[in-house]
Amino acid sequence: MNFVIGLVISFGSMLGGYAALGGRLHTLVQPFEFLILGGAALGIFVVANPIPTIKDTGKAIVEAIAGQEPKQKDFLDLLSLLHSLMREMRSKSRGEVEAHIDNPAESEIFLAHPKVLANKVLAGFVCDYCRLIIIGSARHYEIEALMDEEIHTLTYDKLKPYHALNMVGDGLPALGIVAAVLGIIHAMGALDQGPEVLGGLIGAALVGTFSGIFASYGIVSPLAAKIKSTRQKSLRQFTLIKQTLLAYMNGAMPQIAVEFGRKTIPAKERPTIDEVENETTSGGVDRQAA
Repeated sequence: MNFVIGLVISFGSMLGGYAALGGRLHTLVQPFEFLILGGAALGIFVVANPIPTIKDTGKAIVEAIAGQEPKQKDFLDLLSLLHSLMREMRSKSRGEVEAHIDNPAESEIFLAHPKVLANKVLAGFVCDYCRLIIIGSARHYEIEALMDEEIHTLTYDKLKPYHALNMVGDGLPALGIVAAVLGIIHAMGALDQGPEVLGGLIGAALVGTFSGIFASYGIVSPLAAKIKSTRQKSLRQFTLIKQTLLAYMNGAMPQIAVEFGRKTIPAKERPTIDEVENETTSGGVDRQAA
């Protein structure tokens, strides 16, 4: 929503100021300049990125505009799940714990936390490292190194749309110049026309430069930054899992281990200790019933 509001303010101020100076808004409507600029940018984007990245960029744009990033309740839900699993690992046999992590779709613990279960990457990350913990042969620093490597890989994959859009944003001003040059070439073919016709053609060409610069710095680059912020906040969930499970491996009680995870949550979304205690005590049952 903030992205849409920002665009409304930006367009309103720009077009309002132009109109207040006496400019004619219809002069800015140059569909063929927009076609040259937009088509060239889209073509470069398709050339530079594989199909999975193109599809993920569309998904990332929706996430950024809709503000689909983890909220406090999502972090609480994840902490509650980890707490329940750690209690199982502490008090139950290996076979009983494996029943939860080998088939999370039928596990009572995971079913009590449907949002985590629905995120296959997140649920898989939890199950993989809980499995390594109950096997017992890996040392905590080995698992920490493995977690760091996987989080690094996840970060690289999740930020591909950001880098892809940034590349397009960086190229848009130059593409705007290309569109303007083509417009000037067209205008040069009309030198025998009157000043009114020639002036209109030159003005149309300059709209290409204006559009390229504004699209770069006013739309695409801010959108890329919003995607990066949204995806990075989503990745904080993996850091939360890492710190919680490592604390548990180092001997912390489940209730203490989740405190290590709580500290990794961004300050704005970070719940209090009492909120975490209430959530982990209920184990998500009360929320699911609600």
